[in-house]
Amino acid sequence: MSETNDAPLQCLIIGSGPAGLSAALYAARANLAPIVLSGMDLGGQVANTDAIENYPGFPEGIEGPDLVDLFQKQAERFGAEVVFDSATGVDFSERPFKITTYAGEYLAETVIVTTGASPRLLDVPGEKELTGRGVSYCATCDGHFFQEQDVIVVGGGDSAVKEALFLTRFANSVTIIHRRDKLRAGILLETRAKENPKVKFIWDSVVTEIIGEDAVRAVRLKNKKTGEETEHPTDGVFVFIGHIPNTELFEGQLDMNEQGYLISDRHMRTSIPGVYAAGEVTDDHFQQIVISAGMGAAAAMEAVEFLEEN
Repeated sequence: MSETNDAPLQCLIIGSGPAGLSAALYAARANLAPIVLSGMDLGGQVANTDAIENYPGFPEGIEGPDLVDLFQKQAERFGAEVVFDSATGVDFSERPFKITTYAGEYLAETVIVTTGASPRLLDVPGEKELTGRGVSYCATCDGHFFQEQDVIVVGGGDSAVKEALFLTRFANSVTIIHRRDKLRAGILLETRAKENPKVKFIWDSVVTEIIGEDAVRAVRLKNKKTGEETEHPTDGVFVFIGHIPNTELFEGQLDMNEQGYLISDRHMRTSIPGVYAAGEVTDDHFQQIVISAGMGAAAAMEAVEFLEEN
């Protein structure tokens, strides 16, 4: 679309991950004829996940891209339209809201923001090339693939230690690599980790390279205090050094917390009536496909109610 649409849309969805496509399904079934701005990557993080085994309804598991394809087809079946374009600016100062994209502008009576969050990367050689081949950012998603193998977890906060403990269900050993000499995680998590015989620690160290061709075989470590570099063999690298919410677009428009996540209430309402947030753009805790999908559905239901009342 190269021009501003003549009549405002009933519902515009920014983002095409599980939250966005679930919102599209529910909005479409309510005859809102929603448009989904897919962004650069249809499906978000899910599209880059090799296998998903914890989404209900797929007892044998499903490939990430296949799940995204099913989400899209189901939403489109009821009248949603997925547009391969990205929002570049928003104006939520008055309704209808104005959303600028690379191709033009949209006006919309309600907007559902589902732009997600991106894992914070190590940004070291080998990381990008081996993502999905031993490098992961989700133990819940991929831990099962490391039965009786040795893995490392990079990070020292609550998320890193939680995921490390979860990985002990599958892995032979889990080595936590932390850049400091003590964890940042809460004392209860720290105690559980130190009491678990499968959990080991390498302190004061950072990963400077992930080594492997078709799969991870080792990492190169550098001790921050001594400068010594060593090679540590491993079958998998799980990175938990935080997420970065994709919210730059909404700075000055919507309320955010200190980490940059959009603030929404239990009804997915943001600080602007008629604008909703769902999925990992507002969820800094669970970060699971099934929860994001539920949040997207809830946001669409709230948008329908908002339109009926206004």
